[in-house]
Amino acid sequence: MMDDNTLSHVSALCALVESLLFIAPKPVTPGELGKALERPADEIREALTELEQVLHQGQRGLRLQRVGQTVALVTMPEAAQAVTRFTALAAHTRLSRAALETLAIVAYQQPVTRGQIEAVRGVDCAHILRTLLARELIQIRGRRSTIGNPILYGVTEEFMQYFGLTSLDELPELSDVDEGKLADAMAEELLLETD
Repeated sequence: MMDDNTLSHVSALCALVESLLFIAPKPVTPGELGKALERPADEIREALTELEQVLHQGQRGLRLQRVGQTVALVTMPEAAQAVTRFTALAAHTRLSRAALETLAIVAYQQPVTRGQIEAVRGVDCAHILRTLLARELIQIRGRRSTIGNPILYGVTEEFMQYFGLTSLDELPELSDVDEGKLADAMAEELLLETD
C-alpha cells in the first residue's frame, strides 16, 4: 500500500498505468496502454517515466522493465530467490543445462537452425527446441533459403523477461576461445546445409 508521501508524487495517470501493468499478462506497448486509457501515447510515455522513477526511488519491490517497445512490471532482481521460494516454482521453471546451452546458442547466433545448434552441442536438440517453443522462450523466425529450408529460431520477449534483459547487448561476453568454437561449428553446419 502506498503511503501519503508516495501518493503525492504519483499522478492519477501514472497510477492508472501502474494498475494496467499489474494485471497485464505480458509486456505491453505505450500505444496499448493509451488505447485502454483513451490517452495519447506521449502522455503514457511521460506516465511510464514517472512510474519508473517512483518505483526506483520509493524502494519498492517492483520495477518497470522495458523490452524493445514494450513495458512490464516485474519484481526487483534482488528479490528473485525469495519470490522463487514463495511461489515454489523453482522445480517447474528451472531450465536444464541442455536447455540453457540451447538457449545460449540461439541468443548469441540468432537466427539459427536446428542443425547449427546440434553442430555446436553435438547432440539432437529436437525435444529441447519443442520445450523452449512451448515455454515461449524461442520462436520461429522463418526458414533459411537452402536445401530443405530449415527453420530459423530466435529468442522472444519472454526470454528477455525471464533473464531480466532489456537488450541482447546485455548478454555476457564470450571468451575468444568460445566465440571461435561457436563460429567454427556454425560455419561448418552452414556449409553442410548449402551442399
